[in-house]
Amino acid sequence: MSRILVVEDDKAILRGVTDVLKKEGFEVLGAPDGRKGLDQALRDDVDLAILDVRLPEMDGFEVCRRIREDKLQFPILMLTAKSQEADKVLGLGLGADDYMTKPFGIGELVARVKALLRRSQVRAEPGDPRSFAFGGVEVDFEARRVTRSGREVTLTAREFDMLRYLIRRRQTVVTRDDLLKHVWHYEELPVTRTVDVHVAELRKKLEKRPAKPRHILSVRTVGYRFEP
Repeated sequence: MSRILVVEDDKAILRGVTDVLKKEGFEVLGAPDGRKGLDQALRDDVDLAILDVRLPEMDGFEVCRRIREDKLQFPILMLTAKSQEADKVLGLGLGADDYMTKPFGIGELVARVKALLRRSQVRAEPGDPRSFAFGGVEVDFEARRVTRSGREVTLTAREFDMLRYLIRRRQTVVTRDDLLKHVWHYEELPVTRTVDVHVAELRKKLEKRPAKPRHILSVRTVGYRFEP
């Protein structure tokens, strides 16, 4: 049984999300503020966290940052207000895997949770190389370790999975929908900037000139192409 942590200060939302997830067979931990939520995330064996951005004591951004600083790689789904586009980008940049805007449909929330949890079940594909190198970057697929010019680069679990998928399909155009299906494992595709933000983060970490990338290239209106 997967254990989900829900950090939300709105009691009605916390209760409603908790009840629905329990009916879906999940174990649910609830926290009314960011500090208590962080304590539970670091202390308990959590499989996924749902974080509201606007929280008392400690906001969702700081909770997300501290979780990733502690090298915990379980998926994080952030909840933001509809008008707060900058919040979405910031949260994804700090290591969140996806976001939803309020108000949201409970059915979509459950679908997102199930899709994010499926990532932990992903295994290497037959024929995958043990490692791959490009532009001073070395990727060890078995150890899930990336170095650039000999120095280790910290990627989130989602960033690593995206990089692996792009490398597998190198020199082939990969659409955003392809990435949402095969990296995020969504069965129904949401309208989201998640893919673009994760690509931007990968470029910052791996490209010598992120504004003029040589390896993770944009294909206008379609998606991306990886060039070794």
